[in-house]
Amino acid sequence: MSSGPVSIGLVEDDPDQADLLVQWLQSAGYRCLHYGTAAEFRRGRGRHAADLVLLDWELPDSDGLTLLTEIRSDPATAATPVIMLTVRADEDDVVQGLRTGADDYIVKPTLRAVLLARIGAVLRRTQLAPGAGEDVDLSPYEIDTERARILIDGRDTELTQREFELAVYMFRRHGRIIRRETLLESVWQIAANVPTRTVDTHVSRLRRKLQLDGMYGWRLVAVYQHGYRLEKFVSNGERG
Repeated sequence: MSSGPVSIGLVEDDPDQADLLVQWLQSAGYRCLHYGTAAEFRRGRGRHAADLVLLDWELPDSDGLTLLTEIRSDPATAATPVIMLTVRADEDDVVQGLRTGADDYIVKPTLRAVLLARIGAVLRRTQLAPGAGEDVDLSPYEIDTERARILIDGRDTELTQREFELAVYMFRRHGRIIRRETLLESVWQIAANVPTRTVDTHVSRLRRKLQLDGMYGWRLVAVYQHGYRLEKFVSNGERG
């Protein structure tokens, strides 16, 4: 299956620290996107969506809290897990970082095992931990990764390999807006600037084959000018 490794956006201006962190992350099976400044991150996040962001507080052209606020206010990234990774260890700083929207707060220097464990814990809460070969149950849908199939109330569905990979990617990121460019890079593994309607066609087929129209409590919806979101849906119109 080629639904792609989990992508981590690393915002760190110290070159030596960044090189070490990239090495740690890649050795653990993550895809790492490094940004040395806030401006680089702002330019890059639209083209390369990260599944989790490791964010330094003190940057040469901005500060981590400002970027964190921007991440939380953008519908396309509002649900992206963010871990503050900084030398600022004062209690007030930790509290401020968490209240601004960080999912975790790690004080540098940190140990490789500790960092990876904290990342794994945050990702497990969003069902994005790498190497998770176990089946994912999002009742009444069940993803059987070993047999590359998706069941609805125990019934098998007829999906192509690509449709299955797309479904896995969306289910494991349910509730989050996924850009078309991200799907092209992560599922199809082709450049995001390729002009194609392939994503829209596959999403339409997936919605029909898996009945992701609210009938079974899930909807796959288009988000204007952003992409797609798989969301929990109940009969009274609430979203999960």
